[in-house]
Amino acid sequence: MGELEIERVRALQVLDSRGYPTVRVWIQGTDGHVCAATAPSGASTGAHEAVELRDGGPAYSGKGVTAAVAGVTGEIADLLTSRPWSSLADADRALIALDGTPGKARLGGNATVAVSMALARAFASRAGAPLHAWIAEVLGQQPRLPVPHFNVLNGGQHAANPLDFQEFMVAPLGAPDYPEALRWGAEVYHALGASLKRKGLAGGLGDEGGFAPQIARPEEALELIMGAIADTGLAAGRDGVAIALDPAANSFHDGTAYRVAGSTLTSEQMTDYYARLIGDYPIWSLEDPLAEDDAPGWAALTEALRDRVQVVGDDVFVTDAERVREAIRTRSATAVLIKPNQAGTVTETLETLTAAARGGFGAMVSHRSGETEDTFVADLAVGAGCGQLKSGAPARGERTAKYNRLLEIAADNPGLPYGLPRLTEGRDHA
Repeated sequence: MGELEIERVRALQVLDSRGYPTVRVWIQGTDGHVCAATAPSGASTGAHEAVELRDGGPAYSGKGVTAAVAGVTGEIADLLTSRPWSSLADADRALIALDGTPGKARLGGNATVAVSMALARAFASRAGAPLHAWIAEVLGQQPRLPVPHFNVLNGGQHAANPLDFQEFMVAPLGAPDYPEALRWGAEVYHALGASLKRKGLAGGLGDEGGFAPQIARPEEALELIMGAIADTGLAAGRDGVAIALDPAANSFHDGTAYRVAGSTLTSEQMTDYYARLIGDYPIWSLEDPLAEDDAPGWAALTEALRDRVQVVGDDVFVTDAERVREAIRTRSATAVLIKPNQAGTVTETLETLTAAARGGFGAMVSHRSGETEDTFVADLAVGAGCGQLKSGAPARGERTAKYNRLLEIAADNPGLPYGLPRLTEGRDHA
């Protein structure tokens, strides 16, 4: 369809799901078409992810983004309107060069990722394709509806309770299609809420919409979830509803040891602990089980558990292709979590997905704890064909926006396969 010519770039400071500012961007082409995107923000962050530009000072507790917005409407707008762009990679590389700092610290990763997502939508529109189809074409992948991983119970940095593990998710691996998977997840979520109320444990919600009861031990959370699955009449396990954990171990590692539910554990003891949990509960995926700087521990845990669960790196990889390649070489995980705002541009995100696929790693596309109504990650998960998305609870508008976008894609593409690629061979319709 030719090059993309940009006539105008706008930006605005808006609020995310936690009530803090973030960056929204609009890009208008010379054909008059406008594409928008909004940057998310994380609470549990890796040390090496793209840097958010925050204002400091008294407004919004220092979390304002007026400087990031000014960068978009100033330098970035001048760049993008200065010439036609042949591809998203062309524009993203120019953005990276314009910033000129490690981690995009000068213009802010929150500014560059919003611009990059809007640009991706503009290129897809220019090509006359839905965003997910355009992404699949760029990656050379077969699009696929992902298994949703619903965060039904929160702890760690996402909740005001004593539970050290951050996310307890349910994953309808055995659902026949995406609409049924969504129903299963919603029913388990509501069954869990009813159970907590009966037990006198009902309390607030965590950042991602999961329940946050006043419990401290991971086993308590897992028992509550198992009970909720049973209450729905669904099967627990890979043929029904499996469990995925994101302990987010950075948050309970003090530099020398892991502190979980009053116990002090070494890397080896943490691996043994996870092995016991996996033996007792239908856990299929384990994300950030160890701290990001515990390299020997990651390799040992992966060797011990890789045949039993998916070992996902988030903080340790921060959606960085070279970090993923190194982990593939050292066998220090089996999958990568994908968050575009960790990388700072969509192009770098797609490069990380490509590195994972070429190295035999799985990938799970993810939202952030500070989210917006933007549904980019839903299209990204489908276009990448990775078969996995986590976007919080099946509740709260900023979370359900992603799940509802997948319903739209499913309705518009009845032949699109659903599920994990390696679990659905022979079941695909495409």
